[in-house]
Amino acid sequence: MISEILTNSLAQHQEVFANVDMLFPELLSCHKSIMSTLESGGKILVAGNGGSASDSQHFAAELVGKFELDRLPLKAISLNTDTSSITAIGNDYGYDFIFSRQIEALGSPNDIFIAITTSGNSVNILNAISASHKLGIKVIFLSGGSGGLGKDRLAPGKDHDLTVGSDRTARIQEAHIFILHLLCELIDFSVSLRK
Repeated sequence: MISEILTNSLAQHQEVFANVDMLFPELLSCHKSIMSTLESGGKILVAGNGGSASDSQHFAAELVGKFELDRLPLKAISLNTDTSSITAIGNDYGYDFIFSRQIEALGSPNDIFIAITTSGNSVNILNAISASHKLGIKVIFLSGGSGGLGKDRLAPGKDHDLTVGSDRTARIQEAHIFILHLLCELIDFSVSLRK
């Protein structure tokens, strides 16, 4: 039984990753939007819940610190890190608004928001997508399965959809961190060309 768990999980992981290349055209479009945001002086806002919160912090840290290349720091904020704001907003307005209130306070039209939700149905992420649209902020949507309700909230022709074809949270999160690392690699490459 134990060996079956390992074998099945590895097979699922390999199946998901075998299909990640189908997202490459959209991933390149995301990279273009991110570079446009950074070149215009905008910033990258990113958020998620649970493991996706960790991915949010990880991605922002790769940009503010460094991924693989020594370069100037890039403007990125994980909306998961300000516990005083999160708990104040959660207490006063409800958990569903912990990200949207921060976007309303910190966001500008030339920013980009990376929304990470494995189910696509996290209400606080859905509200953050709506808040982004009200400010004219583009959205990069990382999800799984069918994309849930979040997929329906995307602005066609403006937002980016990176939905991973799996229903297992662990496999989706494994693909998400790979996708975020690919974005870091593309960003590093583009920044290095400008030296």
